[in-house]
Amino acid sequence: MTTSTTDCFAIGDRLLSLDEALAAIPERVTPAVAVERVPLRAAAGRVLAADLIATVTHPAEDTSAMDGYAVRHSDLSPTEPVTLPVTARVAAGHPLGRPLASGEAARIFTGGVMPAGADTVIMQEDVTDTGDGRATLPAGVPLRRHVRAAGGDFRTGTTVMTAGRRLTPLDIALAAAAGHPFVPVCERVRIGVFSTGDEVFEPGAALPPGGLYDGNRYGLMALAEALGAEVTDLGHLPDDLDRITAALGGAADEHHLLLTSGGVSVGGEDHVRDAVEALGVLHFWRLAIKPGKPAALGQIRDAAFAGLPGNPVSALVTFLLIVRPLVQRLGGQTVTPPLRYPLPAGFHHTKAGHRREFLRAWIETGPEGPVLRTAASQDSAMVRSMSAAGGLVDVPEDHRAIEPGDLVDYLPFAEVMS
Repeated sequence: MTTSTTDCFAIGDRLLSLDEALAAIPERVTPAVAVERVPLRAAAGRVLAADLIATVTHPAEDTSAMDGYAVRHSDLSPTEPVTLPVTARVAAGHPLGRPLASGEAARIFTGGVMPAGADTVIMQEDVTDTGDGRATLPAGVPLRRHVRAAGGDFRTGTTVMTAGRRLTPLDIALAAAAGHPFVPVCERVRIGVFSTGDEVFEPGAALPPGGLYDGNRYGLMALAEALGAEVTDLGHLPDDLDRITAALGGAADEHHLLLTSGGVSVGGEDHVRDAVEALGVLHFWRLAIKPGKPAALGQIRDAAFAGLPGNPVSALVTFLLIVRPLVQRLGGQTVTPPLRYPLPAGFHHTKAGHRREFLRAWIETGPEGPVLRTAASQDSAMVRSMSAAGGLVDVPEDHRAIEPGDLVDYLPFAEVMS
């Protein structure tokens, strides 16, 4: 990231829109990771660091797409069945080794290399075996029927994948087919996760009056790991400016990103913002979204910083909306907006303010098709409704009400959790 003591996004008390915040990420954050080569068995979920070029042609030769009979199309009739002697057998991995002469057919199986001279395959269900070493072939078969052309998938030198792609199991299959036992990938993003607050306790501990369990830290670590990051649990910090400053400063040199929850609002015990400004710079710290208003992006030396709200739903939603593209950017991954799906609302909702809202929702299938339902309470402290939901309804700033039947944008969690 670029070091600065002032920031073009330092905008005082104006709330930054989500679109402005997302635009700030590529402007203020540069990929921070090195490149390494890993075997294919270790490559799933990693980010491809360079274009992947095919070392072979696939398929290397014309092959059969069916179990059947390979013939010369010139030996077939457009109007009458033709009976030919079956003089050879071609299985996958066992080429015939000689041309197929005019007037003969070869029994061929899926993946078998087409013999020289053969240009058409007739599937076995359409052929009559006469029982005397011959086969009767139907009329009117098109030229090159059921033949997979050499190079039909890719040829040597073809770019089969571009840098910035997070590799899926399907990509691993393609890399192997293209001849790569190893692939260049970006180093995993190293993320250190803190939680803050005197009221926060480790799950299972005895809770004093006013105490609550630390769901944020565990949820955020799980989300970061789902993005392929290498996550360090840096524990819980009390509401103490000196201790927060020391902890953030001590962790900055070991991580690409420091992630906190709580302490970035304007309360008397919200010290994280002051600590970050003492150590580095804040690019922004308030967003015009609900839930998630007190969310911050900044920098401490070479480490990016993301400060999320203390309310659990706010922390999780801002991670999905802001931290996910930040991690992708840091890790060399191409950042693409998640897909949203227009679906009819099965609920009524009225907005009181002008912030962009994200409602916890799920899909129900009714007699007229899918419809969206929302949690009865959208309180940002109610984490159970986040777990029960399947995604978020995106309510733009200029919308004042949603009525049943209105088309709304639905953002499935599956789109933003990987």
